[in-house]
Amino acid sequence: MTQQNQTTPPNRTDWAQREERGNALLLRAMTWISLRLGRRVARALVHLTALYFVLFSPRARAASRDYLRRVLGRPANWLDLYRHVFTFAATIHDRIYLMNERFDLFDIRPQGHQLVDDALAGGRGAFLIGAHLGSFEVVRALGRTRPDLRVVVTMFEENARRINATLAAVNPAAQPEVIGLGQVDSMLRVSERLDENCMVGMLADRTLLADDTAALRRMAFLGEPAAFPLGPLYMAAMLRRPVIFMTGLYRGGNRYDVHFETLADFTHTPREARQAAIDAALVRYVALLDRHCRAAPYNWFNYFDFWQTAKTLQGTQAEPAKPNSAALAAARLAVANGANARRDKATASLAARETSDA
Repeated sequence: MTQQNQTTPPNRTDWAQREERGNALLLRAMTWISLRLGRRVARALVHLTALYFVLFSPRARAASRDYLRRVLGRPANWLDLYRHVFTFAATIHDRIYLMNERFDLFDIRPQGHQLVDDALAGGRGAFLIGAHLGSFEVVRALGRTRPDLRVVVTMFEENARRINATLAAVNPAAQPEVIGLGQVDSMLRVSERLDENCMVGMLADRTLLADDTAALRRMAFLGEPAAFPLGPLYMAAMLRRPVIFMTGLYRGGNRYDVHFETLADFTHTPREARQAAIDAALVRYVALLDRHCRAAPYNWFNYFDFWQTAKTLQGTQAEPAKPNSAALAAARLAVANGANARRDKATASLAARETSDA
């Protein structure tokens, strides 16, 4: 959950104008309770935390209600709101155990993990692109069970500092390698890790700047257009790497379903076809988000007005989130208009600015 940061520039999107709540002392206390007294006892505190935010965080509650109305197809009641917030709190709490390698506590069911094996066999790494949907930590936990799989995380620099401080309070030894975006050498560092056959993970459902319309597309998501950044896919296309969609959905109790699905493969995409391939990949990405949100509706963890942000943008393109005919239409339109040359010129800056945080 977040609170408003009054010093943030006004052109930031809603989520970027807020600060994460919490402090290291409370996190260390919760870690001690969780590891010493066990998951069942600690979960009583998780329930109380979820109840607190439902009652006393009106902005998050309003955003939750709006999202749930869309995904459930009916007005959300108080139980829906509580379940939504508790699902988020539960995945955050489970990070404590996952970061301390207590994998025995969980029933983790991977699907499509052969895609990761195939990417590793290729020797050039791959991008793992997800969203604030489910638990990224449970996906990364799978990597820690395999000595040949190394996952590097990318996120905005200011968020990287905050996340590193949070994770250090849980287990300093288990902190992931984080590449902060927006720096001169960000893409170079990502390229180096890919050349070392690493998986580069990023979450691609948030945009940093509300008025940077050249770096966004408006896509129909759960029935209404929302803004999605192009930066993550631009980066993958420039570096000519495969892209795998990932999500770790919490299914209640101790169960997580981890999904890996093919999103795109830019390995052999020629320059003149790059924009069409990026457009098609974004269509598929939004379609996958739509499908997984409907399958596990309480796993969407964007507690801000996701659709209102999209409505304020001017000049962005609207594409329906249908993976077949829509993707083909977008690809043909991009090729016919010869838009690739102009957009490729701005690719480096877009990739650095518009890759979302983890």
